[in-house]
Amino acid sequence: MGTQGEQQVNEAGHLMIDGADAVELAHTYGTPLIAYDVSAIRQQIRRFKKVFERNQVDYAVSYASKAFATVGMFQLVNQEDAHIDVVSGGELYTAIKAGFPMEKVSFHGNNKSRAELEMAVDHHIGVVILDNFHEIELLSEILKEKQQTIKVMLRLTPGVSAHTHKYDQTGQEDSKFGFDIQSGQAQKALQQVLANSQLEMLGIHAHIGSQIFEVNGFVMAAQKLVDLAADWQKKFNFETRVLNIGGGFGIQYTKEDDPLAPEEFVDAIVKAVQKQVTLRQLKMPAIWIEPGRSIAGPAGYSLYTIGSRKEVPGIRPYVTVDGGMGDNIRPALYEAKYEAVLANQATAKPDETVRIAGKYCESGDILIQKQALPKSQPGDVLVIPATGAYGYSMAPNYNRNPRPAVVFVEKGKAQVIVKRESYEDLVKLDCSFV
Repeated sequence: MGTQGEQQVNEAGHLMIDGADAVELAHTYGTPLIAYDVSAIRQQIRRFKKVFERNQVDYAVSYASKAFATVGMFQLVNQEDAHIDVVSGGELYTAIKAGFPMEKVSFHGNNKSRAELEMAVDHHIGVVILDNFHEIELLSEILKEKQQTIKVMLRLTPGVSAHTHKYDQTGQEDSKFGFDIQSGQAQKALQQVLANSQLEMLGIHAHIGSQIFEVNGFVMAAQKLVDLAADWQKKFNFETRVLNIGGGFGIQYTKEDDPLAPEEFVDAIVKAVQKQVTLRQLKMPAIWIEPGRSIAGPAGYSLYTIGSRKEVPGIRPYVTVDGGMGDNIRPALYEAKYEAVLANQATAKPDETVRIAGKYCESGDILIQKQALPKSQPGDVLVIPATGAYGYSMAPNYNRNPRPAVVFVEKGKAQVIVKRESYEDLVKLDCSFV
């Protein structure tokens, strides 16, 4: 068996996904299809854990489930003894259905509803990450009614702007998320929480953005959080037990991307926190991280069948697949870049440069603007790697197209994790107009 870049290729020249032939997967389960390399998911979670254990730090690796949230994914994360964070009642309900341990669930979001917070309290989740003053009041009312207590953390905006897409920045002061440190909002929120005996203040949280390639922003955020922890211990005798520094570690989508290994970000963060804590003579807190993309993204593959072809004289040909923005909206939304391979000619040299188009009735439904490929035929299987994050989880039913099936592949064996939607599924919530 040989390797094409990072990808495995079998003797027939077919792309392999964790020991399974991608062409066979497409023929067996149909396309479009999303296939996950389960071994890659397990290995990344274990690499994160190893960093903490090597540094002898108490920790939690909390999978940011908005990247890809299904019953099967939650069960896989639980098998690896990791935590999850959820951002909606739907994600929390999925975790409940998966039998996920509720004490390992944290709940994010900047506009949690009363019903969502009640669900969190009723199921005794591990921690609610408070995002605003309205939420403190709402959660306090619910706890008073139910005569319960719950652990909480404060989400803070540390004033650190990550070098990433403007829609992916979340740590700057002008953000819809969290309590601003600079203006004193964060301190006011802390005082409100400490004054309520039903809220158990666990620690502080910051998330500076997504798809970040540089360590500096994380190190600066970690330093600011430790500064704040020292200040709050002095002023309020509050000991920060957990520093949650979020996620956002960048991954490789194309050959142009050159990110650090995700665990290297974590190693730098841990060392920065250790240094600052020692300088301020604080007790070392537990460090939590919330990787989503870096766990699910590289493990996911989108499989398509090639259909029509359009030749435009003087411009590159259009090669169309049977999916598109309905299963991966990121290129249309963010101009996100990907690369593709013909699964049945994975080792063949390129003959042409084409534009990979989707089937949706939108001019912007282009998955890849310029892709060098061997000459393809209708019926060939095209695979786009690194689509495991924010592909299926953002998938709409635009043009009344059903969403694809999802399979987990581990050591050559495939298992359906999400069934393919049927046309009947598309209309099951519709009501007749009489």
